[in-house]
Amino acid sequence: MRRLRVLAVLLAALTLLWAGPQAGASTTASGASADAVWKKGVSAWDFPGVTDALKDSRSGWFYTWASDTQRISPPPGVEFVPMIWGPGSVTDAELNRARQQGSTLLGFNEPDMAGQSNMTVQQALDLWPRLQSTGLRMGAPAVATGANVPGGWLDRFLQGAAARHYKVDFVPLHWYGADFDATNATNQLRTCLQATYDRYHKPIWLTEYALIDFSSGTPRYPTQAQQAAFVRQSTAMLQGLPFVERYAWFTLSTSRGDGTGLYTGPNATQVGAAYRAAG
Repeated sequence: MRRLRVLAVLLAALTLLWAGPQAGASTTASGASADAVWKKGVSAWDFPGVTDALKDSRSGWFYTWASDTQRISPPPGVEFVPMIWGPGSVTDAELNRARQQGSTLLGFNEPDMAGQSNMTVQQALDLWPRLQSTGLRMGAPAVATGANVPGGWLDRFLQGAAARHYKVDFVPLHWYGADFDATNATNQLRTCLQATYDRYHKPIWLTEYALIDFSSGTPRYPTQAQQAAFVRQSTAMLQGLPFVERYAWFTLSTSRGDGTGLYTGPNATQVGAAYRAAG
């Protein structure tokens, strides 16, 4: 009898081990797996209805271009990822705040742009040990353009970081498409992501993306229907790329998101409804 009881315990343990991974892949009310939803995120700032919008969007994570949530109260289960935006943010107070907020840190925002953090590669490298001192998982500075260009800003930064044995765990990047055909734009985005991964062999975070044509100097936006079609095709592609760890649409609110915002207050736009269904 004792032998039978031991066998029964062993069989029960084996059953639990087999069921563990199955149970871990929980599903949402819509049937999408929790792991798939977790990959999808969004950039955000505080606005009336932001918490409801975040929850409705079914985003697993968000960021605010800052080291804290900027007064946003995230819904349960939605992760906040802090950022050190630029050289002025490299202070003890900001770094401590970021350390308290999460396990991952996004590096400088568009250092290759004069209107953004506007940093030389040398300046970013000199400041990197301060960011690294947080002990968090580190995302490289997110360039506005040319992430995969040999000799470009990101390429030179990553070469310098490797030479100094600095910690860079993944590569964030931004992408905006001027071709408003959803299929063409999705293919162009995938080509950019693949080329960046092939060059650096580090996981990719797409931390800003949408369809906006900046070629004339004044931003030009697609129709809601065109943007929504791109959301559907691009998110399906992003969910399927194993080297893309996370992605985040620009942006959650129409209050400053113009033709790309997903929500007006807590109410989804046509584009927001498409993003909500993604994953």
